[in-house]
Amino acid sequence: MFKKSRRKIVAAIMSVLVLLWVGTLGVIYTSSYIEMSNRNERMLTAHADMFTLSQPFDNMLPVMPKPDGDGKRFDRNFTESPMFQLSTFYTVAMSYDGSVLETRNGQPYIHSDDELKELATEIIKDKKTKGTEKDLAFYKADKQGYNLVVFMDNTVINENAATLFRYTLIFGGMALLIFFFLSQFLAKKIIRPLEENHLKQKQFISDAGHELKTPVSVVNANAELLRREIGENQWLDNILYENERMGKLVGQLLDLARTESVTPKIEHIDFSRLTQGEALPFESVAFEKGLELICDIRNGITVEGNSSQLKQLVSILLDNGIRHSTDGCTVKLSLTKEHGSAILSVVNKGNEIPEEQRKQIFERFYRVDEARNGEDKHYGLGLAIAKAVTEAHKGNIEVLCYNSLVELRVTIPIKKA
Repeated sequence: MFKKSRRKIVAAIMSVLVLLWVGTLGVIYTSSYIEMSNRNERMLTAHADMFTLSQPFDNMLPVMPKPDGDGKRFDRNFTESPMFQLSTFYTVAMSYDGSVLETRNGQPYIHSDDELKELATEIIKDKKTKGTEKDLAFYKADKQGYNLVVFMDNTVINENAATLFRYTLIFGGMALLIFFFLSQFLAKKIIRPLEENHLKQKQFISDAGHELKTPVSVVNANAELLRREIGENQWLDNILYENERMGKLVGQLLDLARTESVTPKIEHIDFSRLTQGEALPFESVAFEKGLELICDIRNGITVEGNSSQLKQLVSILLDNGIRHSTDGCTVKLSLTKEHGSAILSVVNKGNEIPEEQRKQIFERFYRVDEARNGEDKHYGLGLAIAKAVTEAHKGNIEVLCYNSLVELRVTIPIKKA
């Protein structure tokens, strides 16, 4: 139980940290990408506006004069900045019929003229205006008579971004690993008081059970001796009745403490035969209550476990199903094998258990019917013992309600041969 709680705390802490880390990186890299794209577009647009052909061609339309320097689409301070001046640009001017008018290659010659011409042709053919091709950001402009494709080399920027991303992942992963061990330490610190309290509670139940066992036996022995002396007596009958109830409660407390604290002897068990044997006495119990017990037990189902505890588990489930079943109905006990596990199930017809109470019924002293006070010699410990036995066998127990039926289902892993 506490291991699951620790894992949940660690998972919650790590989930928050991972979400924060991924969210922060996403915001940073998205913002950086948008800023870089806008900057590239601005630089390419400025370079395209500044471009003029070295030699005009026959079909070239007259260029409309621009008003003055202040009326140009690019900022003079921007184009004279070191960032703009140190950037590497490539330009390809092509006529409307597809012939190359001029190619300007940067220094050094990383991309050949033929490669730039091929890229420019594809861009114009695809009617793209801007984008990225092979670490080259591009922008296409109509220069009044011909098309101009401007490229800017982003190789260094992309490599720096990739290096930054790689180191971010490495050091971020190392930080998350450190936080993982730190969260495990914090989870242990958080759970430790609860574990100590749980251990004290179990120790108290065990000690109280042992301490009460002797006086209950003494009271019973003395009451029996007194009955022999004075004969039948109403007050003695009351003492013996209440003492019997107390003895039953002490026995259940000791069973619960033993199940939770003592490591049981594990052996290879024919679970099918064990279940069949435990079901036989309950057939008469069900008959006396006007019920019919139907058994559907598959043969050959074996598990690794403790026979005494598993017998107790079957008895608790059957007793619970018979006690809470509607008169005149049937109680079905089944044992099957599914997906490598033994499925022990007891189904009875009865009142549906509210969703919020289905997990609580396995807690100590919890009773769905609050009006009951132990007059039936049941104190809400049976299903708590069943849960402890199931968990000791690495299994799971749950309650299901459907079609006016209540099912207690236990899943126990089967030891493979």
